[in-house]
Amino acid sequence: MVVGYQTYLDLIPELLGGKEVVSSQMMKEVDRARQCLALAADGKNVALVSGGDPGIYAMAGLVFEMARERGDGVKIKVIPGIAALNACAARLGAPLMHDFAAVSLSDLLTPWELIEKRLAAAAAADFVIALYNPRSKKRTEHIVRAREIILAHRSPDTPVGIVTGATRENETVTLTTLGRMLEAEIGMQSCVLIGNASTFTWQGYMVTPRGYSGKYQFVGADR
Repeated sequence: MVVGYQTYLDLIPELLGGKEVVSSQMMKEVDRARQCLALAADGKNVALVSGGDPGIYAMAGLVFEMARERGDGVKIKVIPGIAALNACAARLGAPLMHDFAAVSLSDLLTPWELIEKRLAAAAAADFVIALYNPRSKKRTEHIVRAREIILAHRSPDTPVGIVTGATRENETVTLTTLGRMLEAEIGMQSCVLIGNASTFTWQGYMVTPRGYSGKYQFVGADR
């Protein structure tokens, strides 16, 4: 049996043949998790479909929380996937080669004051920053404020990569700077990767050095 958000199920029609499928709309995460656990408790094998990796801003955590509350001993297996930041990084080049932090700008479940503190801490520590859920139709100013916070610690010339709909038919990739990033189109399907002090661009790629050039001599090596 397969349960999932309809938009995600529409992406995997070839995997649904011959299976009982239960779909629901956005904002029904709790209902989906509750239904899956109830079906599993009744002895069914249930697959709950998430976008990206189920353990990164997705459904795995909620399922474990609810399973603990139910206390009925349902066996849970998490199948890893490709998280948005992985897919976006691959499209951009190698922006996550050094330490990075992921921050969701959605304040639906997390107070905005706490999100601001996390942004400031990540920016001050020179992490590459991956912004999830950067902008929605109702929530348009959070990305503006996030940029202000990060600009207090980063140059306006800091490379920024914006990938929307990574690996999907509507995929777009934009390489810009922190100073000009708000000129680009950014939505809920976008992931914004903001470089650290060492990140550079080259031939349309965004690269964050790991530190090899300071430890090993490779200038002038065979090409």
